[in-house]
Amino acid sequence: MTIINLPFIMKSPVLALGANSKNRICFAKGSKAYLSNMHENLDNIDDLSEFEKSAKSALSRKPKIIACDLHSGYLSSRYADEISEGNLLKKPIQHHHAHIASCMAENQFKNEYVIGVAFDGTGLGVDGNIWGAEFLFCNYANFQRLIRLEYIPLLGSEKAITEPARLAYLWLYLIYKDRFLDIKINLTQALKPKKWAVFKKMYSSGFNSPKASSMGRLFDAVASIVLGKQKAEFEADLAIQLQRLAEKSSDVQAAYKFSFVKQPPLFVIDPRDIFKGVVKDTTSGLPAGYIANRFHYTIASIILEGAEKIRKIKKANKVVLSGGVFQNSLLLRMTLELLYKKGFKVYTHKALSPNDSSIALGQAVIANFKE
Repeated sequence: MTIINLPFIMKSPVLALGANSKNRICFAKGSKAYLSNMHENLDNIDDLSEFEKSAKSALSRKPKIIACDLHSGYLSSRYADEISEGNLLKKPIQHHHAHIASCMAENQFKNEYVIGVAFDGTGLGVDGNIWGAEFLFCNYANFQRLIRLEYIPLLGSEKAITEPARLAYLWLYLIYKDRFLDIKINLTQALKPKKWAVFKKMYSSGFNSPKASSMGRLFDAVASIVLGKQKAEFEADLAIQLQRLAEKSSDVQAAYKFSFVKQPPLFVIDPRDIFKGVVKDTTSGLPAGYIANRFHYTIASIILEGAEKIRKIKKANKVVLSGGVFQNSLLLRMTLELLYKKGFKVYTHKALSPNDSSIALGQAVIANFKE
């Protein structure tokens, strides 16, 4: 169990049930939040059983509010439906708002507005799409989504996570159309015409291809090109390999070109020029470590530019970083260096991880302030 001291008194006791993987539940009362041990994956029957034991133990402490993820398909959210009867009020909480709120609580924020950067693989957004590259202007009670990554269909849904090449192929198709098949890189040369025809049909029909604005999936797609690999052994496998490759190179302090496109009421990050740069460097025979390192610096530069845009609009100077992508120590270091140079105050997790294991803390504190 982990105990977090809160900088405020909870209005009512809250039981927050966390995410579906890397699950921890949180019971918050008074000025303390108590986080359970990890339940790695609730789709695993043993983990689900331990989760239910933890939740029942917390229920004996008489919470008044049940907080859960906005995603109704999460087993933790379904459990919230089962137990939120009678005097228990259920409050679904948006995934990335919870990420930022968890880091805010850990850093003793009361209820002030911050620039929240939440980068991860998957989290349901309020528009029904998958989010994961989010710039929020938020406090505990509210959030505005001001910047996001361009949506891209995940061809085959979960298959796009285990076969990141699907994402790479689609980005290259969006840039070069079918001419991408002639690009002399390992990834395109390994693609069979019949397989591409299937992917192309999935894209045109939209079948089983939910839209995602996920930084985790962007890392996957670039890693697939740089490494020349089609499949991953587990989620973020290729992204982790890309980080290790980048760490072997000296820092390349020159970002690939990228753009922020105004699509009111927000800005959208267009990564096409990043892919063009990666392809150019790859076909030019530049070392893979150089390309990987340059890509990391590019994402750190995107974070800086996004934070500067929000600072200009909202007059805010405190940046809170959360989400599983920030487990990437190279990206985190580069991001901190750039933000500090521009005078931002930056807050990261301390006792907790930025991944979904800290989500329940964010759910609990948001539930305390959210009407």
